[in-house]
Amino acid sequence: MKNYDTLSEAINDLQANEYPYDFNLKPECLECASLKIELRTEDFKVDKTYRFEGMSSTDDNCVLYAISSKNGVKGLLVDAYGVYAENISEAIRKKLR
Repeated sequence: MKNYDTLSEAINDLQANEYPYDFNLKPECLECASLKIELRTEDFKVDKTYRFEGMSSTDDNCVLYAISSKNGVKGLLVDAYGVYAENISEAIRKKLR
């Protein structure tokens, strides 16, 4: 797995090569707004996980997930971790671990 120094470097590289779509967290699923689809936990897998920590602030901590769906859609999900993590279902939380 390739290592990246910054979140933006990782996003740019992964979007250009293999993961062109953006996913957003909803309480019970992942959403790809551009394709107007929602993925439940049984509809996707996490291929790769990258963690980034801010140099000067814990507010900058985040996780980048490279995700593949059962129907072949590949995209990225960016989420904070720690106290700033999104409010999501336990099923989604377990899937993203």
